[in-house]
Amino acid sequence: MSDSSPTTETSARTTTNVNTSTDESSAKSTATLVYALQAAAFILGITFIVAVVINYVKKEDVQGTLAESHFRWQIRTFWFSVLWTVIGFITTIFIIGYLLLVANGIWTIYRIVKGWIHLNDGKPMYS
Repeated sequence: MSDSSPTTETSARTTTNVNTSTDESSAKSTATLVYALQAAAFILGITFIVAVVINYVKKEDVQGTLAESHFRWQIRTFWFSVLWTVIGFITTIFIIGYLLLVANGIWTIYRIVKGWIHLNDGKPMYS
């Protein structure tokens, strides 16, 4: 005689679906928080660092969810922004650095807005 009756199997499936939707909702909330922290970085720069720390700490928790591609997008936004900021500051003595810093700011805003819109629409960043 087997322990798995139709009721037990249905109950297990329902529990799995609830856990999956809870995980998905939690992952989406975390990604939203990170986008908000990235946006706030234009006022308080430290929030950009806090955002990427959250990305790395929660990275394993969002695997297999919609937020996984958003975390990748957010992490890349951070590191490329840091790279272009450093290059921009170094080249300010040649005037072009100021243009790089402005371009980097615009690019970072674009990445945050595009990512946040895709997240709210339930779309992954890389399709």
